Amino acid sequence: MVRFRLGTRGSPLALTQAHMVRAALAVAQGWDQDAVQIVPIKTTGDRVQDRALAEIGGKALWTKELDRALYDGEIDASVHSMKDVETIRPDWLHIAAMLPRADVRDRLIGAETIAELRPGAVIGTSSPRRRAQLLSHRPDLTITLLRGNVDTRLAAVANGDVDATLLAAAGLDRLGRDVGHAVPTDQMLPAPSQGAVGIETRADDDAATMLVASIDHAETHACVMAERALLAALAADCHSPVAALASLAGEMLTLRAELLAEDGSARVGGWVEGALGEELGPRLAIELLDRAPPEVRRLFAGG
Repeated sequence: MVRFRLGTRGSPLALTQAHMVRAALAVAQGWDQDAVQIVPIKTTGDRVQDRALAEIGGKALWTKELDRALYDGEIDASVHSMKDVETIRPDWLHIAAMLPRADVRDRLIGAETIAELRPGAVIGTSSPRRRAQLLSHRPDLTITLLRGNVDTRLAAVANGDVDATLLAAAGLDRLGRDVGHAVPTDQMLPAPSQGAVGIETRADDDAATMLVASIDHAETHACVMAERALLAALAADCHSPVAALASLAGEMLTLRAELLAEDGSARVGGWVEGALGEELGPRLAIELLDRAPPEVRRLFAGG
């Protein structure tokens, strides 16, 4: 008997993450896994692959169809890669839980290090952050649009369409793909929320919210919400190259972030530390924007 319905995108990685959530719920509730139904939902972001997200509606392209299904009661909760969830969410939604965070780093496919890429190498990515970070290290690189699922992007490198690409280590690990070379976070700070899987419920559905909360990983939740608070204070959008990573040691949270010009020619970075519950995101946002050069500041409405 189906007791709970999980909505998810239909990509191989999204389905893998939904199965992870189903397994965690089954253990927490003492259910057979068949009690949790996985409901794949096709999103606009999956259908449109030839344009950058920022040109066609931003991160909402990954969430709006799932939001509609949740609002209409077709599903009880939705599963997301948190880095693909827009910063400002409707009031009727609630981020009820997150799974333990995986490897936050990017992996470079096509070379062992950024320094070893050939002069003028063509790098495929659709991420403004990755584009800016790569160009800040290697202004000679040529960045071209590359979207699609993991297999599509790996194939682009294997076929010689591009020299290299970057993929999230967490997604590769979850799919069992032991490929690429991890880029240290001191060289490429990750996207906010990278490596985190979140589960949303309707804010007025107390039963679903309590059930999902039973699998919440508190440390991941605290770190990701700090990173999202930074994005909100910056008023960053899909055009804004921003990287951030929070870490927790006991009750002390450290938040690091970096803002870049689109072409990587300018950047500003910093960090703050404070107790859990402190407003670290807004504090760091103000500090970074105060120090940012004009070509960086103009990309963030918070400035």
